[in-house]
Amino acid sequence: MPKNTPYILVSNDDGFFSKGIQALARVAAEFGRVVVVAPDREQSAVGHAVTIHDPLRANRIKVVDDIEGFSVTGTPADCVKLAHDQLLEEKPDLVLSGINHGSNAGINLLYSGTVSAATEGTVLGYPSIAVSCTDYNSDADLSGCMAAARLMISHVLKKGLPKGVTLNINAPSGPFKGLKWSKMADSRYVEEYEGRKDPLERPYYWLTGKFELLDTSPDADIQLLNQGYAAVTPIQYDLTDYGLLNEMKKSLES
Repeated sequence: MPKNTPYILVSNDDGFFSKGIQALARVAAEFGRVVVVAPDREQSAVGHAVTIHDPLRANRIKVVDDIEGFSVTGTPADCVKLAHDQLLEEKPDLVLSGINHGSNAGINLLYSGTVSAATEGTVLGYPSIAVSCTDYNSDADLSGCMAAARLMISHVLKKGLPKGVTLNINAPSGPFKGLKWSKMADSRYVEEYEGRKDPLERPYYWLTGKFELLDTSPDADIQLLNQGYAAVTPIQYDLTDYGLLNEMKKSLES
């Protein structure tokens, strides 16, 4: 492939050998040169954690077809940071993360290593997209997710993204029904920990929280997913509440 074609970094949180990252790497290869840098094991729900007390090791491995990459002993955010600083031949034109096995819509995106890998790409200045399938099954039909990713990759390579913005794509398993722009649904987990005892009578606790959807807005990502559409939500890592900030400034000045 010619040198001037897009150079695309692919990562995830399900691990280097997941079916989802192979699918996304294949889609990315339709648009340019691809390198995969991903955790060497599953890192689901690690959020934006980075490794600071242990060294990182990267092993070069073939992913799928002729696509090569690095398996890294770290988190998804570690992978993108290390790729940017040490592993890539050149700076990427696009960062992709996924395809995650499990929804990262609603409040899930806050905990997601998949979304955090893409967000780290945005922090580093690259257009970045996270892609997730609502089906947790490792053998889920990812064709709809791949179709949604294909559309958004084409769009972002042509149009770019505003500074600080990441695209978070979620799609049901199965055939592609269509794509809708969405907002992050208001939702939460009601945390419940079940207390148990091990064979030595030592107590331990197992998380059994229940997911609650609090949003009935027609453009909420989870509502659209329930209708069978792929949902694309533009998100940003700047967490400042500018409305309240401006109100407080006026209040202090008066």
